[in-house]
Amino acid sequence: MATVDEIIGQIEQLSVLDLVQLTKALQDKWGVSAAAAMPMMAMGAMPATGGAAAPVAEEPTEFNVVLSGLADPGKKIGVIKVVRELTNLSLKEAKDLVEGAPQPVKEGVSKEESQSVKAKLEEAGGTVDVKPA
Repeated sequence: MATVDEIIGQIEQLSVLDLVQLTKALQDKWGVSAAAAMPMMAMGAMPATGGAAAPVAEEPTEFNVVLSGLADPGKKIGVIKVVRELTNLSLKEAKDLVEGAPQPVKEGVSKEESQSVKAKLEEAGGTVDVKPA
């Protein structure tokens, strides 16, 4: 069985998107919330009729895909081709985007599309971040 330190080490390596998915999965599995615990004094100050539960943050539905750089500078041409395919930019515009990284490639896209774009760019040799819009 993994130790707590090993588990924390694995969690530290997750992307933000994976952390959101992990948090949601844990909340669903055990029926808990990741909201901060209320101090005891604040709980005593709550009215006897009960207070409204704190709203749970909604999972984002739109994401921005950002090309943060190149994993291998020798694969720049392949990344430029994929950027052109995904964005319909001219060759010069795509080249400028890749050379000016970090730059957004797609903005306000669905989770599925953001993962697809990320996979294509990483396969071509780019390093990519997916962030909530």
